[in-house]
Amino acid sequence: MAYSFSVNDFKNKLQGGGARSTLFTVQLFSPPGISLDFSKVPFLVRSAAIPESTLGLITIPYFGRNIKMAGDREFQPWSVIVINDEDFAIRNALESWSNAINQHAGNLRLLGESALNYKADAIVTQYDKAGNTLRQYRFSGLYPQNIQGITLDWGDPNKIEEFQVTFEYDYWTIDPTGTSKPLTGNQG
Repeated sequence: MAYSFSVNDFKNKLQGGGARSTLFTVQLFSPPGISLDFSKVPFLVRSAAIPESTLGLITIPYFGRNIKMAGDREFQPWSVIVINDEDFAIRNALESWSNAINQHAGNLRLLGESALNYKADAIVTQYDKAGNTLRQYRFSGLYPQNIQGITLDWGDPNKIEEFQVTFEYDYWTIDPTGTSKPLTGNQG
């Protein structure tokens, strides 16, 4: 099949103008064992990712050849970058969550024995240019595995603090589209 070099053919195939990486929100939910305020998350998570999808690999040697078979699904860690406000609201909530999973000094879990008490869900939603939901990914069994430090530097006066959080989770699913309302300026 011969391919067209026509710009018009290309534009006809890209009818929506392409999904924009800037049109997204993240929602974090509190685990059942602790009440945390994540109301600022949709506004202050400036970077996230649509999750990776990886199938494991089983290699079976046979007479000098390797036959490759699909293995079990593997879920890679998921990271977000958070803009830190002066109230440290998101960082405080994440540090409280992490401390409830395993205390800094006591080496104890405050949320009981069950993992169900400290794991929660998160949703990353991608929007179109009109504010309608294109796709939602739900992370299930999520908890903060690593809350990175914040660099303080006198030599960088025109910068707002940010920090990265890496989450582990059990799995992700794609929520049906159209289940959430269009993004408006009155989110709260």
